[in-house]
Amino acid sequence: MADLRPGVLFDVDGTLLDTNYLHTLAWWRALRATGHDEITMQQCHSAIGIASEGLVRHLTGGEDEEAVDRHSEEYEPLKADLTAFPRAADLLRACHDAGLLVVLATSGQEGDLDWMVPAIGVSEDVLAGATTSGDVEEAKPEPDLLTVAVERYGLDPEQTVVVGDTVWDVAAAERGGLRSIMVTCGGIGRAELLEAGADEVYDDPADLLAHLDSSLLGQVARAVPNDVAGRS
Repeated sequence: MADLRPGVLFDVDGTLLDTNYLHTLAWWRALRATGHDEITMQQCHSAIGIASEGLVRHLTGGEDEEAVDRHSEEYEPLKADLTAFPRAADLLRACHDAGLLVVLATSGQEGDLDWMVPAIGVSEDVLAGATTSGDVEEAKPEPDLLTVAVERYGLDPEQTVVVGDTVWDVAAAERGGLRSIMVTCGGIGRAELLEAGADEVYDDPADLLAHLDSSLLGQVARAVPNDVAGRS
């Protein structure tokens, strides 16, 4: 236990990158194109955060690989419009400099990291690593993405915080025995996130960064020995 490190597991879509509404549009188009005309944009948005196959099951009650593939096709041109939330990269850097191991935990595919990391604008030295849907059999809201990250990177579950933006992130953290901080910039309101069990809620990465010292992340960082802070 003495060798375990404190850390922070960051969701990407809707938390660091302003992509949730792009995904909503892509899923709505994909589902309509594959015969699911009854699904609304609101329903699509509420399901963002669930991995693709699970999202389709959640919305339609069954499997539909064609819809999953069509979402990828619909989303590809929308990438031209994606942007990082203000101060997202600065938040990751601040966590790293405070001595926390910074890990991305995304329901996306491993190949998505090739465009996600540059889009965030964070330098590679800040990140200890990442877990993606390819690392697990079940992605969010199951805790596997988080528990694999905890084990792979030697994190202390009692000193590791999940940062996300959906009720599915909260559920995954809770099932994994981890505390969570949520942001509302993905489109889910503060009350709903708190009701789901989030420990803290902020507006966006910039808001969390502004309150970093008084947040759960600040609490965890203060427990980091001085000779560890600032290095991976």
